[in-house]
Amino acid sequence: MAFNAQVHACGLLALLLSVQVQSAPVPEKLSTLKDQQQVAVTIYNENLALIKDQRRVALDKGVNRLAWRDVSARIMPETALLRSLNGGDGLVLLEQNFDFDLLTPQKLLDKYVGQSVTVIRTNPATGAEISETATVLSTNGGVVLKFADRIETGLPGRLAFSTVPDNLRDRPTLVISFLAPAEGERPMELSYLTGGLSWRADYVAELSPADDRLDLSGWVTLTNVSGSSYPNAKLQLVAGDVNRVRQEMDFAQDNRIRKAAAMAAPAMAEESLFEYHLYSMERPTNIAELQTKQVALLSASRVPVLKELVLQGRDYYYRSSYGDLGQKMKVGVFVEFENKGGGLGVPLPKGVIRVYKKDSAGNAQFVGEDRIDHTPRNEKVRLKLGEAFDVTADKKQTSFQKLSGSSRDGAIFESAFQIELKNAKDEELTVKVMEPVPGDWEILAESHPHRKAASNTAVWSLQVPARGKVMLDYRVRVKL
Repeated sequence: MAFNAQVHACGLLALLLSVQVQSAPVPEKLSTLKDQQQVAVTIYNENLALIKDQRRVALDKGVNRLAWRDVSARIMPETALLRSLNGGDGLVLLEQNFDFDLLTPQKLLDKYVGQSVTVIRTNPATGAEISETATVLSTNGGVVLKFADRIETGLPGRLAFSTVPDNLRDRPTLVISFLAPAEGERPMELSYLTGGLSWRADYVAELSPADDRLDLSGWVTLTNVSGSSYPNAKLQLVAGDVNRVRQEMDFAQDNRIRKAAAMAAPAMAEESLFEYHLYSMERPTNIAELQTKQVALLSASRVPVLKELVLQGRDYYYRSSYGDLGQKMKVGVFVEFENKGGGLGVPLPKGVIRVYKKDSAGNAQFVGEDRIDHTPRNEKVRLKLGEAFDVTADKKQTSFQKLSGSSRDGAIFESAFQIELKNAKDEELTVKVMEPVPGDWEILAESHPHRKAASNTAVWSLQVPARGKVMLDYRVRVKL
């Protein structure tokens, strides 16, 4: 084995020496999507994707210049890795260049500054074409051409070019130079990280008539502005906050309107990956350039829901005298459910949940939306859907005094408050009053019992009768 390894190393050394003495340029081998055997796309949350592009390529013995066409226009070239899928067959990487200067009429003209082009004019009377040779002097703010007897500006006719410069490509291309110990076809894989591919989770929920259950559908929304398409791709999504070194490479992006394509699909398989979660689509999908598409993620029905009306207070008015704190104050509407059972019980990627409810005619109406963070299984999901229309509150400070202390630090305050809750509905409602009380505090008197939800939070649950009102009075002492 040691002898074989030594022979192999000597062979590579000989190839490297031959590269150094070669004077003729190595012809370029072009690999296109026709050579593609498989492509896998793993998309992360923060505009980042891992591409694994497998192609079958014919190689020569010795030096090869492989032009890998149709890579992402937003590839991070420093992350590119070319390998043979046959295993350790002795490929030695020499150099790689990312050509993202794409062929356009203007770019072609720019590359010919200082060179000759053929100007073709058509005689409007006879239709005959006349050709002249001219040198391109400048393309800054317009074209300047030098003919044999004159200099002209603008484009006096059609321009004909002898060839396309090597550094102009019709598609983003990665050119890789490497040594191969033997000729022949072999499966190759190019993997790299790229920007321009992103995904997010979108959820649609429908509340039951009694607001006690909901049906939930989850969709993955993919957006591709990477400058390349990925046909029949094996798609995987990573949910989680992956740390990245912030060194962005900004390439030109096409801001044309994206096409939308919604597609129903089976739920995606989920598994743990390191400290993240990986979602895999069960069948290949086409990820077209400049496209937004949706893939089904999950579906759950009759999920138990808790609906709450919450009046949220502030802590500043326990330190000073304020009097009237607000008239017809809005009461927030929240719904809460647990991520378990009924088709749930899987990690939920962060995204927006949009909630609907059917009206009396059976038409689904939008009733609010909220954004959720990554949510593990068995955790609660809490959504704020808006403000109640028929439930309002009037709040005032009925007394305030400073008992001791010359400053806010170490001072003791005592204050009393009155909150009037009004309900215009034809049904009794429960409203939760949450008051964040600062410092070391004690409720001295109250018209309704409270509970201490946290070290700085007092909570009252008040029953407000149909078309009626209820009054909450309490006195509190605060030591700061």
